[in-house]
Amino acid sequence: MKSLLRRAAECTAKVLLCCALSVAPAVAQEVTLRAANAFQEGTYYAKNFERFIEKVNAEGKGLVRIQYVGGPKSIPTFELANALRNGVVDLANTTTSFTAPIVPEGMALNYSDMGMAELRRNGALAYLNTIFQSKGLYLFARTGEGVPYHIYSNKKITKADLSGLKLRIAPIYRDFFQKLGASVVQVAPGEVYTALDRGVVDGYGWPLIGIFDLGWQERTRYRLDPGFYNIELSVIWNLKSWQKLTSAQRRFLEQQGAWLESLNAAYPGDGAAEDKRQRAAGIEVVELDPAQARVLLRTAYDQGWEGVIKASPTHGPKLRQMMGGERD
Repeated sequence: MKSLLRRAAECTAKVLLCCALSVAPAVAQEVTLRAANAFQEGTYYAKNFERFIEKVNAEGKGLVRIQYVGGPKSIPTFELANALRNGVVDLANTTTSFTAPIVPEGMALNYSDMGMAELRRNGALAYLNTIFQSKGLYLFARTGEGVPYHIYSNKKITKADLSGLKLRIAPIYRDFFQKLGASVVQVAPGEVYTALDRGVVDGYGWPLIGIFDLGWQERTRYRLDPGFYNIELSVIWNLKSWQKLTSAQRRFLEQQGAWLESLNAAYPGDGAAEDKRQRAAGIEVVELDPAQARVLLRTAYDQGWEGVIKASPTHGPKLRQMMGGERD
């Protein structure tokens, strides 16, 4: 009897050992992820994500590797959101403006003066992420904040009136520009230079930083102040790709994401340097008088939030409340 029990115990031990050996490689197996960029490789708004990829690949050997497929030449900017949702890529550096056809609520990030750390503390990011996740996406980390948008043009603007102007837009300021009378055209960033050169547009909306990367300063005469909104660039995941990761892989990537967000501290200083560079390049900065500036900003934020609420009557009002969307 004791002999039988001993043999049974030995067999059980061997089975468990075999199971452990067969499972161990799967647990330790390195995962390869595909990543894309909404912005041209090497440009200002692409580079921090590219640094993130380099850091992950250097420090995540045996755990995580990211295969970088590149920028818009690989997947066009306005097609990236669907590629992300459909799992063509696992993660991407993009903006909630470009994912707005899937998650219009995400544009609320642009209309809030709160940084990512504050949005995490007050629960707004968690709430927004429930919406993203319901659409198959996961808002992971912010790769840009603290820089305003401006209106750039070849015609001088002296008041909060854009009548007669044809302006390149992104979804975040479509309603705002139209409210002030502009005709709007949606053009991918890589096509704006040609649109300016051929007179398809008279100007464009863009953050304070970045026009030199694309050569637009050659076709830009004026920048309108004040700036408006708050730049938002984010790493967004395909939700299933994120959920398939092991807890160790997610912890590692979350640490890398925190490092990535720490780079945002450089944006205000970079903005000041960019302002000087634009002026030196001959771009005239037109400052609206206080009354017209108030009209411009009130219209910008009212139209932005109204668009979010119209697109999402259930979530929009709560997001505005949580994200400081009420302005004097």
